[in-house]
Amino acid sequence: MPQPGKLRRQVAGAYRQSKRSSVVVYVVLRVLVILCMVRQFTVGSYHYVLLCALSLLLMTIPLILKSTLRICMPNALEIAVVGFVFAAEILGEIGNFYGALPFWDTMLHTMNGFLAAAVGFGLIDLMNTHSKRMQMSPFFVALVAFCFSMTTGAVWEIIEYSIDRGFGTDMQKDSVVQQISSIQLNPAGDNDPIVIDGVAYTVLYDESGAALWQVEGGYLDVGLNDTMEDLIVNFAGAAVFSVLGGLYVYRRDKYGFAGGFIITRDGEPGAGPNIRDGERSLQE
Repeated sequence: MPQPGKLRRQVAGAYRQSKRSSVVVYVVLRVLVILCMVRQFTVGSYHYVLLCALSLLLMTIPLILKSTLRICMPNALEIAVVGFVFAAEILGEIGNFYGALPFWDTMLHTMNGFLAAAVGFGLIDLMNTHSKRMQMSPFFVALVAFCFSMTTGAVWEIIEYSIDRGFGTDMQKDSVVQQISSIQLNPAGDNDPIVIDGVAYTVLYDESGAALWQVEGGYLDVGLNDTMEDLIVNFAGAAVFSVLGGLYVYRRDKYGFAGGFIITRDGEPGAGPNIRDGERSLQE
């Protein structure tokens, strides 16, 4: 484990070696986060100050990986990761883009599925290209990357659920629905669900019968729709990159788009031998 001073020098060296476009994005977004942190401190929103500090730390991860583990993120992936952190934490949470723009959460979860698949793909691709004992097919590499992305998405939903239940937050956003279907409403206790359609509003009562709240427009679904929509769009993002990545492994010279999002070892080119070259070398 490098000492703090050595780690700072390694990160600074990795920063100097990064491409100009990623450096510009990194510096601009980092300055915006710092300005946001100062503003939140002046208005007394200290939990947002901590969120800004967390965002600054997350933005440094690509440089830390490069300096400590010799893992190099391509320019496109590095920009996407830093931009994702800014869009999710600063714009989404502090700027309330989640509330103001209904598509914001969906867009970010789709992007998360895409990027998580890229990271998983890169890890498997490193083993695939540097191991003498294993040569996985493009389909298998793509499948593992897809499963890695879906696992990441599922774990995040578990984290959201745990935080909501433990701290009374609403990370799993509620939605209002006009139809419910439940076996709990069956008076006979059978396994046949009772369907109620056209719900106009819902009234919540306390134990004494006093009305607490009236939900206009239907019945309040507590997080289920949001969770499933997040997993579905994560599925879509993961599937898109897995297909592109599988084609990249099959013919790196022809399907090079995915290569801009696949991690490599520091000092190595982004493209390695393709599957056909590996198969020919084994046959020879």
